[in-house]
Amino acid sequence: MKNRYYELTITLNEQYVDLIADFIMNIYDEGVEFGTDRIIIRSESDLTFVKDALLSLQQDLESDIHMDFTLKEKENIDWIKTYQESIQPIEAGKFYIFPSWHAPKENLINIRIDPALAFGSGHHATTFSCLEAISDYIKPSDHIIDVGCGSGILGLACKKLGATVELCDTDPISVQSCKENFRLNEESYDKLWEGSADKAEGKYDVVIANIIADVLRFIATDLKKVTKKDGFLILSGILDKKEKLVQDSFGDLVLEKRILKDEWVTLIYRKK
Repeated sequence: MKNRYYELTITLNEQYVDLIADFIMNIYDEGVEFGTDRIIIRSESDLTFVKDALLSLQQDLESDIHMDFTLKEKENIDWIKTYQESIQPIEAGKFYIFPSWHAPKENLINIRIDPALAFGSGHHATTFSCLEAISDYIKPSDHIIDVGCGSGILGLACKKLGATVELCDTDPISVQSCKENFRLNEESYDKLWEGSADKAEGKYDVVIANIIADVLRFIATDLKKVTKKDGFLILSGILDKKEKLVQDSFGDLVLEKRILKDEWVTLIYRKK
C-alpha cells in the first residue's frame, strides 16, 4: 500500500447523484462513496481522468447539471477495507447479491460481487429493478444479450436461471470486470465483446440494456433490430425526467411493465 492516495470530491445537486454515480462506476473500478449532494472517489492513482470524463459528460448531455470538483492528495489509510465493511448483501427478486467476505444464503440464487474491485453490485436502483425483471421474465430456454454489461451482474443472473448469455460493453474496463465476475461465480458466458449491439450476430429472446436514457435513445434501432418477434427488451438507467425520451424512441413496441424505484425507471417492452 502506498503512503499517499488521491481523493476526488464531486459536489452537485442531489437529484443528479445517482445519474453521475452510475456513469462513474462505468469508468472506474474502485470504491465510490455516495452522499446526499456529493460523491467521493479514492484511489492510489491520480483521479484527474475521472474529473475530465465528467466535464465531457456534462457538455455532451447539454443539461443543467453543475458539478464542483475538489481533488486532494492525502495520507493513506486502508480505505478499501473501510469501504468493504460498509457494503451489505441485498436480496433482489430471486437473487442474493453478496461480497466474498459474506456467506451465501440458502433458498436464493447467489451471485458473488466484490464492489471494492468492481462496480454493479446490485445496490443501485436500476440494477435492483433489472434483477427483479430478470426474475420474472427470463426462462432457461432464452437467448439473451446484456448491452452495456458493466460488472456482468445481469448476465450472471440470467445464466444462473439457465439462459444462453451474450454480453457487450464499449468500455474495456467493464469487459474485464465482467470476465472476472463470471470466473468468481464459476460461470461461463457464451460470448463477450467490446462494443455494442450493432456487433451482435443473431437475434435474442430478451435484450437487456441498463444504460442512461440518452444512450438508449441513440442505440434504439440496434436494440430493436436484435430482438426477436415477441421478444422482450428490459431497459433501465432511465432518470424519471428522461423517461419520455426513451418512450418516444420505443413507441413502436408494446410497453408491458414500468418499474419506478427512487427516481429511476425500468421499462419492459415486447416486440410485436
